[in-house]
Amino acid sequence: MTSPQENRLKNSRSPYLQSAAEQPVDWYEWGEEAFERARSEDKPVLLDIGAVWCHWCHVIDRESYDNPEIAQIINQFFIPVKVDRDERPDIDSRYQSAIGALAGQGGWPLTAFLTPDGRPFFGGTYFPPDDAMGRPGFKRLLGAVAQAWQGRRSEIESTAGALAEAVAKAEAAGDGRGSIDGSHIDAITGQSTQLFDFANGGFGQAPKFPHPTALDLLLERYQATREKKFLKVAETTLEKMARGGVYDQLAGGFHRYSVDEHWHVPHFEKMIYDNSELLRNYVHAFQITGNPLLRQTAEGILAWTGSILCDPDRGGFFASQDADFSLEDDGDYFTWTREEVRQALTEEEARAAEMYYDVGDAGHMHHNPEKNVLRVATEPAAAAKRLGVTEAEFRERLERARVKLYGARLSRPTPKIDTTVYVGWNAMMVSAWLDAATALGRPDCREYALKTLDRLLAEGWRDEEGFSHFLGEPRTPGLLDDHVYPAIALLDAFELTLSRRYFEAARRAADRLLARFYDQENGGFFDRPNDAPPLGGFDIRRKPFQDSPTPGANSGAAILLDRLFDYTGDARYGQAAERTLEAFGGVIGTYGMFAASYGLALVVHTRRPFEIVITGQADDLAAYELERAAYGAFRYGKAVLRVTPDSIGALPAALAETIGHLRADEPQALVCVQNTCHPPVTAAGDLAALLVSAGAAAASE
Repeated sequence: MTSPQENRLKNSRSPYLQSAAEQPVDWYEWGEEAFERARSEDKPVLLDIGAVWCHWCHVIDRESYDNPEIAQIINQFFIPVKVDRDERPDIDSRYQSAIGALAGQGGWPLTAFLTPDGRPFFGGTYFPPDDAMGRPGFKRLLGAVAQAWQGRRSEIESTAGALAEAVAKAEAAGDGRGSIDGSHIDAITGQSTQLFDFANGGFGQAPKFPHPTALDLLLERYQATREKKFLKVAETTLEKMARGGVYDQLAGGFHRYSVDEHWHVPHFEKMIYDNSELLRNYVHAFQITGNPLLRQTAEGILAWTGSILCDPDRGGFFASQDADFSLEDDGDYFTWTREEVRQALTEEEARAAEMYYDVGDAGHMHHNPEKNVLRVATEPAAAAKRLGVTEAEFRERLERARVKLYGARLSRPTPKIDTTVYVGWNAMMVSAWLDAATALGRPDCREYALKTLDRLLAEGWRDEEGFSHFLGEPRTPGLLDDHVYPAIALLDAFELTLSRRYFEAARRAADRLLARFYDQENGGFFDRPNDAPPLGGFDIRRKPFQDSPTPGANSGAAILLDRLFDYTGDARYGQAAERTLEAFGGVIGTYGMFAASYGLALVVHTRRPFEIVITGQADDLAAYELERAAYGAFRYGKAVLRVTPDSIGALPAALAETIGHLRADEPQALVCVQNTCHPPVTAAGDLAALLVSAGAAAASE
């Protein structure tokens, strides 16, 4: 065994694993070395899966894995393996399914006990060191499992075998086939509206997650049908979140979720993938409503990601910001006592901030009842009236207070930033920033998003194997998400720039996707390459479908392939998209709102392309006005292609044939929906009206 002060994790790339490098536990990283030792010593494996941003992972580290007495029990009776769920989501997803089936819920930290070949037989999430909170103490649990391993081996083997079989059956989705039915969209949006919390926004009760794909589907259905209930659910949710503590009122960006139904007290970690999809929600809702709060919130997400998650020199977005800055912390960086507010501000500024952000002597945090989570508690006009000042004066005070409070917060010990550049998550943020660039008129977002995409291609792509999972060494082969979302981002970049290199790169990524991940027999895509090394005795084939925590990758693959089919006419893409949608058509009722990305894929598949081609000289003012009208409208999957006489040669063959009758030097817009192209229009107002009427007609057919 290595020194307790310097265990095997000291050389790990993962920041989560590195944080355990000085624990007295004899940790292994996931790999054959650990399982070989488990087999040779006939010991069960203790598997810990967590992440650097996870608060309760830090708690179990401090309470149990830093505890020499508990570490001695682990080292004597188990082979301990620690996994970073961001680095190995393929491992995490399989054991989450197993422990969820055993314990009734999953989550992080995931604590699992495995046979030496990797099959789980018992586990849960967080365990306190001693019996507490209705949970068995970890110390007692370790002893009980060790005794069971010695005295009840046949029972353990039976449990492990039955569980592996059950998880394999559940993940195979072999009996999930069904027809491609547009009514699934109504079923998904119907469940979303049924779960809508009219008082607080969002879906269901506490804890409350945003569900970005469901919000986008509701926004799309509103645009297609003009049924006001869909917009009501989406806009109310987005407004309530923007005013809540789940949104960082000082720096912008969203925390991961709210522990209460009011969006008031969050879990404080901030993830790239949550913020990428929420950015798109706020941009899309702003396009529909013009609501300034929605734009302000989108700009806040851009400001936070731009200042905290960006690498300005090289491009790329970092993975996350931790919830805490120490093992004893619980959101202290983000929260405020009234005294802290008053120390940072003048008396007038403090009164404005306390009123607006609901700061009082009694706060909201269980570990420190004086700590307040900042949220919007009153409208500026009402607060100004109470203070006896004009609304403009109140807003000036409030902005001075916000800037000063943020400055004071920056002087505090800061939660760790995981600077890993994950390929799939970066691609999602690239697409979101390109959306924001066009809808909000932010050329800086366009520039940085394309810079990031170029870096992903340069450092993450290899022709023989496709994309890696993250940039840097050791190179780790990419998973399904790491191919689907970069290919989608490449298509987004092509539509914005008409650069053929992005289009050809998207096709190469899609071809790798079909060659390495596609299920030729049943349709759909596995999360790991077909030739990936097996994951021991728990090598479950899995097709990710549910929207949790990121959009379902199979639905994303269908969207990608349908878009490529529309541009190229290549039947391989269209057939694979159709078979992928069919592969899950029979299980939509099981997933409900968690299949919202499937609903979006159905929109794209059944509506066919929603393309807006705008021609005219590069400096033509009328063409520019048409372009702004096109970018200002939201329709999910809409493509805007700005074609000039110099760029028309960059168009793919199928699209070039469609617009062959247009003169590229004349300012006009051609709208093609559901394989029908409407007569060209030349006025921005006519284009805006056509985008509404054409979309509604397509939705009704």
